[in-house]
Amino acid sequence: MKTNLSSQITLNSVPEKYYRPTDNIERSVLTRFEKIPTEIFKTSDEASRQVAEQIAKIIRKKQADYRSCIIALVGGNTPQELFRHLINMYENEGLSFHNVIIFTVYEYYPIPKDQPNCNLHMLEESFLNHVNVPKSNIYNINGTIPQEYVNEYCQNYEERIAQLGGIDIMVLGVGMSGNIALNVMGSQRNSHTRLVLLDPTSRGEAARTFDGANNVPVCGITMGVSTIRSAQNIFLLAWGEQKANIVQQVVEGDVNDKLSASFLQMHNKAKVYLDLPAANHLTRIQRPWLVTSCEWTSKLIRSAIVWLCSETGKPILKLTDKDYNEHGLGELLAVYGSAYDVNIKIFNDLQHTITGWPGGKPDADDTYRPERANPYPKRVIIFSPHPDDDVISMGGTFQRLVKQGHDVHVMYQTSGNIAVENNEVYRFLHFVSGFNKRFETGNKKSKDLIPELFDAIKDKRMGDLDTDEILAIKALIRRGEARMASIYSGLTYDHIHFLNLPFYETGRIQKNPLGEADVEIVRQKLQEIQPHQIFVAGDLQDPHGTHRICTDAVLAAVDLEREAGAEWVNDCRVWMYRGAWAEWEIENIEMVVPISPEELRTKRNAILKHQSQMESAPFLGNDERLFWQRSEDRNHATAELYKNLGLAAYEAMEAFVEYKA
Repeated sequence: MKTNLSSQITLNSVPEKYYRPTDNIERSVLTRFEKIPTEIFKTSDEASRQVAEQIAKIIRKKQADYRSCIIALVGGNTPQELFRHLINMYENEGLSFHNVIIFTVYEYYPIPKDQPNCNLHMLEESFLNHVNVPKSNIYNINGTIPQEYVNEYCQNYEERIAQLGGIDIMVLGVGMSGNIALNVMGSQRNSHTRLVLLDPTSRGEAARTFDGANNVPVCGITMGVSTIRSAQNIFLLAWGEQKANIVQQVVEGDVNDKLSASFLQMHNKAKVYLDLPAANHLTRIQRPWLVTSCEWTSKLIRSAIVWLCSETGKPILKLTDKDYNEHGLGELLAVYGSAYDVNIKIFNDLQHTITGWPGGKPDADDTYRPERANPYPKRVIIFSPHPDDDVISMGGTFQRLVKQGHDVHVMYQTSGNIAVENNEVYRFLHFVSGFNKRFETGNKKSKDLIPELFDAIKDKRMGDLDTDEILAIKALIRRGEARMASIYSGLTYDHIHFLNLPFYETGRIQKNPLGEADVEIVRQKLQEIQPHQIFVAGDLQDPHGTHRICTDAVLAAVDLEREAGAEWVNDCRVWMYRGAWAEWEIENIEMVVPISPEELRTKRNAILKHQSQMESAPFLGNDERLFWQRSEDRNHATAELYKNLGLAAYEAMEAFVEYKA
């Protein structure tokens, strides 16, 4: 069973010559806009292996000289693959850590004394407990010390680093606000270890660690920019498309105190390691025509023309030969002969992505339509990772499919129970308590249980798991909201399915890996309905990772059906939508569905049925807009982009990309 098919989704095939130049001359040409040496790899695992080999080389050299190797480490998700490679080297390749001294780079503050220091705890679980670093060689920033001693403590931490000879290796990630460690906006290049007040972005990024953003401490103790830059070797790691924008600013932008990571441009031995998604906005990947000759694919041409329209402020059909030549796109004129020929090709290409019939228009010529006309009506499954992703991501298309007569089913893959605040449970408990009192149901079990549930919420501490009963209530809240939103969108009860995939039910933000039981639940539903169309989540870099696992469950189930020779698979298309976090790049869009003002209002109302996910939702992230606002802004922006390119002007649009196995 293939449980990681989403990792094989490649929307844009980037030629290796753009990211793995073969000689120094080629590298200097490609990287002319990059101000920090940057290595790009196809996967984060490949990049992590390279960093592990560099670290192992330094450790072994220090051992040969009978010297200690001082390494500063961060916790979190970014270095996890690096740690696995280092552990493998220890277990199978003879790498010893007996001469290694570890310093943690930051810690959240204040942390209750009865709870472990977060970064040290993560480092122990993922790395330190698996190698032979002596316990006496581990120095961690203490997040529990009294506030009046913090300044003295920070000074002593700096002195300890100096006494041991200074940091040899610094391993860092980059935050969504361009920070290294907890050096938030305004941190100066001469800053040292100190107490800082966290910004909302940094607190939002720590939500996974603290079971929700509201539980994240307001401060942190962090090595300063100067402390970090004193290291002999600095490895800055970044993975995933969500980091692409900030990576571009750090690597290609100017040095400034708004992005503390940009200070690494001033370090002689700092190096950035990226996977392709994280490198996506660097010039040599996103706009290679500015630094080298290109291999002109249809998607790259579309990307170049859309960029040219933005640069010139012109719609596609008004671009001229002069525009192409002045913006480094003369190669396209050599290939196609004239601006007119390129313009027409791309205009028609984009025009053919627009359809008001997402399920296909019956009895129509579908030569240039994204979806086939027949069969009609189609059996359609909309898979929704959480109980609101369906209406947030494709609420307008959802309505169209139902109104146009298709047999639409929505399948909520997880309960979404951890995304319900305790005050919502209070509200429903009060309702149940009042209901029992008002109508004297005599349900002794319910009457006895309700006070226990009130106490369970009142006494819960940070990090404690909810009781099974509380989780069940939270799941019921989400289920009721999802049912109301689906019915509002036109479905009947028998077309609304709750799968409750087991991987999700940990009670924590961190989920279990996808298992056979999850895939089998999805597969049974596919066998039952035998759809002609499937819609799945394509925003695979969502903050909590659930979308990717849910999509993998669907793709694995479809793959098993294909291998078993199921005939329905041959007549089924899988479309990927994106949600509140980001939209598809226009070069990748294969179907875009216009939404009228009335349909957009109906979509908003469907989202608002999810009352527990409004202001109180714990995973709104760093964006202060509510989910319905993000969704509308995204749909408006897509429509505005198409309009600016010279195509029809619509109120809003929802975009899709077809998954091809």
